[in-house]
Amino acid sequence: MIFWRVKPLDQILATAERKSLKRQLGPVQLTLLGIGAVIGTGIFVLTAEAGQKAGPSMMIAFVIAAIVCGLAALAYAELASMLPVSGSAYTYTYGVLGEMLAWIVGWALVLEYAVGAAVVSVGWSGYMNGLLAHTDLFGLVAPGGLALPAYLRTGYYNGGGFNVLAFGISLAVTYLLVIGTSKSARVNAVLVTIKIIALTMFVCIAVPAVKHANFEPFLPGGWGSPMGGVGVLGAAASIFFAYVGFDAVSTAAEETKNPNRNIPIGLIGSLVVCTIFYLLVGYGAAGSVGAQPILGPNGMPLDPGSPEMAAACAQSQALVCSKEPLAHVLRLLGHPALGNWIGIAAILALPSVILMMMFGQTRIFFTMSRDGLLPEMLSRIHPRFHTPHVITVITGVVVSICAALFPVGKLADTSNSGTLLAFAMVSIGVLILRRQQPNRVRPFRTPAAWIVCPLAVIGCLLLFVNLSLTAKVVFVVWAGLGLILYSQYGYKRSQLAPGNSV
Repeated sequence: MIFWRVKPLDQILATAERKSLKRQLGPVQLTLLGIGAVIGTGIFVLTAEAGQKAGPSMMIAFVIAAIVCGLAALAYAELASMLPVSGSAYTYTYGVLGEMLAWIVGWALVLEYAVGAAVVSVGWSGYMNGLLAHTDLFGLVAPGGLALPAYLRTGYYNGGGFNVLAFGISLAVTYLLVIGTSKSARVNAVLVTIKIIALTMFVCIAVPAVKHANFEPFLPGGWGSPMGGVGVLGAAASIFFAYVGFDAVSTAAEETKNPNRNIPIGLIGSLVVCTIFYLLVGYGAAGSVGAQPILGPNGMPLDPGSPEMAAACAQSQALVCSKEPLAHVLRLLGHPALGNWIGIAAILALPSVILMMMFGQTRIFFTMSRDGLLPEMLSRIHPRFHTPHVITVITGVVVSICAALFPVGKLADTSNSGTLLAFAMVSIGVLILRRQQPNRVRPFRTPAAWIVCPLAVIGCLLLFVNLSLTAKVVFVVWAGLGLILYSQYGYKRSQLAPGNSV
């Protein structure tokens, strides 16, 4: 039965009150947290991958991904205002669709947050390694003299050995999260400011250099492939990662002042700001230096993660080959120093994305532990810092190891698979709750819910189908492992299980 062990909304709120986190975040901090989580690897790193899949039409991919996220954000805002507690899509599903589906969503969110944090860590290391390779310390060392050995620049599964920079930044963010949410939010506000200044500088330089000839052909990869992974829809499925993170605002509901008002502001405000920047940056990058993909023998774009693509990029200066595309664009436009400054901005700003990804992951597991589906020790709160320190440390170690070993591209698609499931479940939950509890107070109501929510579900399915085959297989395997764990632990120890306290 689908609606099995549904946890009443009032009980969810009561559980949160018994073991709650301190409310300390306002609307500006929430919006900045959302921007900090959203603007990051997607635009700083995955622009090149989107260009390889769709060419200049990656701008359409940005719009498609933004529309799907916008629809989902409206659904998130309604449920987050009704249930201002930690847990995001997991908690909402628990209160509407039942425990088993809630477990699947919570388990899938590991792909969004933990894997996403690893992806951003690897993206950060790409910019850091690029800066080291283009820095001479004002002539004190030879160009490239500061670069790390190739073995330490990329992970084992990306042709290297151990990505030491990605490993280190993950651990540093873990420490910051342990010492306190408000401290993390203040640091994040500074990083977001740097990020916005950097992107504004890029737009001011790249957009005036746009040549309309660079937009031809506009659809080199077509709209998509039955197998997914290429064309506009394939790029949209990948670039969707560029928007992932806005829902992390809802995971901070329990730590938010006046969440009924501030959560919707943080969700929708951050998404609007980020979409405007993405369209301007995508237009400037594709129009100024070109973003035509490298085609294979069949006339279709090569897979960005394939050996064939790596071989084609060995001696290429094409945008689609760069691991630091925005810095690369400015260098090609004759601004190497500004390119380095973009790299520095990315180095300073991307940790804010890692921070919010890991923040979201720890709050999901914190809530699942509080519900009895994971061991109780994971929801222990530090007596001094008032943070869930145990799960934060565990998450940080896992993220660090993954970041040290794996590459960006495929992990980004895998991260998206979990996110798309969560978004679809939240949209379905809004409609079911409208039927089940029509008179319940809704501080924020999704406008035209019976149109918006079905469109959000359809959009999520469309993007999921166009993910790479690897991402879809990993998602199915991960879900299977999660169901095994639930049947062996969570099913028996849940607070809703017969004989257990609630």
